[in-house]
Amino acid sequence: MQASEKSNEAYWQANIKLLLKCMAVWFSVSFLCGILLVEPLNNIPLGGFKLGFWFSQQGAIYGFLVLIFVYARQMEKLDKKFDVDED
Repeated sequence: MQASEKSNEAYWQANIKLLLKCMAVWFSVSFLCGILLVEPLNNIPLGGFKLGFWFSQQGAIYGFLVLIFVYARQMEKLDKKFDVDED
């Protein structure tokens, strides 16, 4: 295996790891906090709303937005690390 193939494989592995982490956060925010843990979270007030309700209606969307920016930032770092960035 050539050095560039190893580098490409390492880049892809790092990308998959990052994607799996992002998907775990996505699952936690949307499915766990928004559906499965709604009742326990509803015991916690947040700005006049129940936290479980807030996660279902708005919190998941905010979480996804943050996740997009974190993913883009981490991919930029990864691209620079493996010298595949566009600069």
